[in-house]
Amino acid sequence: MKIVIAGTGYVGLVTGACLAEKNHNVICIDKDKNKIDKMKNGKSPIYEPGLEELMKKNYKNKKLDYSINYKDAYKDADIIMITVGTPEKIDGSANLDFVYEVAKQIADSVIRSCIVVIKSTVPIGTNDKIEKYINKNVKGNINIEVVSNPEFLSQGTAIKDTLDAPRVIIGTESENAKKKMKELYKDFDLPLVFMSRRSSEMVKYASNDFLALKISYINEIANLCEIVGANIEEVTKGMSYDDRIGSKFLKAGCGYGGSCFPKDTKALHYLATQDGYNLKTIEATISINKKQKIILIEKAKKKFNSFKGLNVAILGLSFKPNTDDLREAPSIENIEILLDEGAKIKVYDPKAMDNLKKLYPKELEYKSSPQEALIDSEICFIFTEWKEIRDIKPSEYKKLMKNAIVYDGRNIYDINEMKENKIEYYSIGRN
Repeated sequence: MKIVIAGTGYVGLVTGACLAEKNHNVICIDKDKNKIDKMKNGKSPIYEPGLEELMKKNYKNKKLDYSINYKDAYKDADIIMITVGTPEKIDGSANLDFVYEVAKQIADSVIRSCIVVIKSTVPIGTNDKIEKYINKNVKGNINIEVVSNPEFLSQGTAIKDTLDAPRVIIGTESENAKKKMKELYKDFDLPLVFMSRRSSEMVKYASNDFLALKISYINEIANLCEIVGANIEEVTKGMSYDDRIGSKFLKAGCGYGGSCFPKDTKALHYLATQDGYNLKTIEATISINKKQKIILIEKAKKKFNSFKGLNVAILGLSFKPNTDDLREAPSIENIEILLDEGAKIKVYDPKAMDNLKKLYPKELEYKSSPQEALIDSEICFIFTEWKEIRDIKPSEYKKLMKNAIVYDGRNIYDINEMKENKIEYYSIGRN
């Protein structure tokens, strides 16, 4: 099948590379020519393990290509996938401008009937509206069927999440579209779960928001553990033996970030309030996570009256390991607070520093190793559990720092080992 992907972010580029791997002919569309040229040269605009290798292989095999010429690509495609961003508006709702921009391009370009698949995360009812919009504006005797096919990719494991997904959700009321989607995924050997478009749209929000709720719940329990003298790691271990609960998303820390959970919780909450319904669990999830992101700073303020002039080391910038994504990362909000109070900050991250330099080109010192960031620091904050950070020996903090005071937002270290090395150590939910 000839597949055209609109958008070359995490979802679009990973989906395109994986579909090419399954012998479809794929063209990824982006309006940034420099980005297109880099991808043609095998360079991914994002860091995702295994992605560049897949891109190079399938570009060489002529199964994957990149273009800025959407008109030629869309005109005779079998399936067009919309994978553009739906960023958060000020009020928390999803911005659909990019989705409608692609819809307009499709209507202006197609010369035969085809399937349009929306993988972008969109409010419930959007697929219906996009189908009506395209068919109203398309030229000639052409019928466009829109299918909801939400993505469930985790940054850092996106290739595996696509090729070895636990299920593929497909929303359509059309037998023709259902047949085409079966053909699209015929070589994936994955469970295809068909349902209505609106149910499919809701599955995406309901899944992401449930996971965000689970994270916020366990962070609340962790905070209470500190008060009552329990250990959150022992608590979650005990919980995990219950099959109804499981072990995933039960790791306490300094809050969630990324491109999905923060945006999707706010979007669903906004959607519900517009229909006169208050999702109290999601409202609480958003509130808890907002406070959790700065919990390390709040702990540090109990010891330091001011951060002014303090030498601070920050280890880990991305919202999670194996990605360079800084969107909604806890590190950003903490850096802003520390800079506002006059701290001197040295940072280290194995992948995300170039992205941070775009935000803070001169305000921070960027170091090539975590050890370099620790030298003469009076306080250290850990926001991401990269292997390079987990591999730092407790003795190195004592040796390199001026004052060995560590605030660990990811519970990397054993408390007793840190005490043995005479490090003043603070973590989440442990005493």
